[in-house]
Amino acid sequence: MRYDLLKILLVDDNRHMRVLLSEILKAIGVRHIHEASDGAQALSLMRGQQIDIIMTDLAMQPLDGIDFVRLLRRSADSPSPMCPVIMITGHSTLSRVQEARNAGVNEFLAKPLTARAVVERISQIVDHPRPYVKTDDYFGPDRRRRADPSYPGPDRRETNSRRRPGGRRA
Repeated sequence: MRYDLLKILLVDDNRHMRVLLSEILKAIGVRHIHEASDGAQALSLMRGQQIDIIMTDLAMQPLDGIDFVRLLRRSADSPSPMCPVIMITGHSTLSRVQEARNAGVNEFLAKPLTARAVVERISQIVDHPRPYVKTDDYFGPDRRRRADPSYPGPDRRETNSRRRPGGRRA
């Protein structure tokens, strides 16, 4: 992978965490690293800069990572609603992971960080991108990582069926 071509935005209100992430990224060859101390600053920065991947903390003030991702995905004036997002947190409870996923996060990364985990999440985004889905109450990467042809439910993926707006079958 050509890490030197990636433009990554680090969003965290903790300067020390941004420095740590920046050093990990530099060590794997990333050369274009941008930083923001909160979600509002990140959105502003993105209006003037093309970003390939966002790495954001979940717990920030005044705009936390979940709210930042919701604005990124759903706001009418979002600078890049389809930009992949890696959510980083020390609070990796199932409910927080689900909340992040439902906001439109692509990948989740629990603290303490390791270089290996950072590389794995970036590789997942680059090598195995998921299609984006838009429904009445969700916009973001498909939350299902694999197709299960035996799934019998009403929201089963079908390639040859008509779909109504919102992803439901007609």
